[in-house]
Amino acid sequence: MAVTFRDYYETLGVPRDADEKKIKAAYRKLARKWHPDLHTGKDKERAEEKFKEINEAYEVLSDTDKRAKYDRLGSNWRNGDQFDPGDAGSTYYYSGDFDPADFQGFSDFFASIFGSSKPGYRGTSTFYDGPMRGQDIESEIELTLEEAYHGGNKSLRLSAGKVCGECNGRGIVGRTICTTCGGTGSVSALRNIEVKIPAGVKEGSTIRLKGQGGEGSGGGPSGDLYLKVRLLPHAQFTVEGKDIEYVLTLRPDQAVLGDKVMVPTLDGSVRVTIPPGTPAGRRLRLKGKGLPGRGGDNGDQYVKININIATDIKEEEKELYRQIRAIYEK
Repeated sequence: MAVTFRDYYETLGVPRDADEKKIKAAYRKLARKWHPDLHTGKDKERAEEKFKEINEAYEVLSDTDKRAKYDRLGSNWRNGDQFDPGDAGSTYYYSGDFDPADFQGFSDFFASIFGSSKPGYRGTSTFYDGPMRGQDIESEIELTLEEAYHGGNKSLRLSAGKVCGECNGRGIVGRTICTTCGGTGSVSALRNIEVKIPAGVKEGSTIRLKGQGGEGSGGGPSGDLYLKVRLLPHAQFTVEGKDIEYVLTLRPDQAVLGDKVMVPTLDGSVRVTIPPGTPAGRRLRLKGKGLPGRGGDNGDQYVKININIATDIKEEEKELYRQIRAIYEK
């Protein structure tokens, strides 16, 4: 039997390639707007219908299996088209925190695809009293090059979501949006976190701390914390991927005659041989002295040669340079 096709993406106002975060954000915004408890009279009836449509769309698009099954119908259907679903799926039950008699369940279209269901509402928004996972949090962590190289523990103070005590995470108090959390169901709270830094983290990489994100509500688990690494500028080294570079300044005689000099690395100073006749700009490679890589595939340290001409040259030194110039002019 043909049923009316419903475009769940259009209902939530998101593109078909929207990720979980965008779908959830769109749902929460619409759920706050059309929650039946916030409307009266004829507006309440319209809100109830809109609320059912929004929750039906979110029920499908927030569930990986349901969304995949829905997407297999194709993208050529338009909202309101007559659609013959063929074989139906499995039954899904849902329940709510207000009178289920106000609702007649999801649409025939939903039932034809996923099976029938008893009347009610299954929300996973800020208005749902059941278990709800806390939000994932994205932030940044600034590290010195030494901290990135050696790894270790670092204390971090940041703001994370905590369930609003005024509305207990529902987002509403009575018939109005909670003024404490603005209807989001959570408030910001500062806390200290101990972060374990893996050795060899690089600029732009991400450290995940499971369960250190926003607090869950209704007994739900906390979200995760994702920290994007930012390396602070270093006084001696510059970084390119897992390689580092150090600029070594030589006197002209060292560059011409060669020398052995001490060069700093992230592991301590090492003695480097400067070949005779080393020109300015040449890069000497110290293998494996860069940032750690996976499986022992460490980066390298490059020593870039700079030649310094002193400004306070003594007269006897100038005489030697005159003799050198005379040799070239012969």
